[in-house]
Amino acid sequence: MAGYRLFFRKSVEKDFGSIPKKDVKKILNRIETLEKNPRPQGCEKLTGQERYRLRQGRYRIVYSIQDDELSVWIVKVGHRKGIYR
Repeated sequence: MAGYRLFFRKSVEKDFGSIPKKDVKKILNRIETLEKNPRPQGCEKLTGQERYRLRQGRYRIVYSIQDDELSVWIVKVGHRKGIYR
């Protein structure tokens, strides 16, 4: 099976600005795993949306999957309390 390509919305760079660097590194490592399996154990499909949520510590990664293009778009990264606003 071919791997998925990762893409980031421009706003994700701003999201990373408020997260400590040690946590950003862990988040990026978790995001890299989506290349091989975009629906890992523990991910949840968001209700009423074509997006998924994945936890990394106290942070959440929100992303969408385009199976026809074999791509994963990282949409938002943030603290669990403020990510869905």
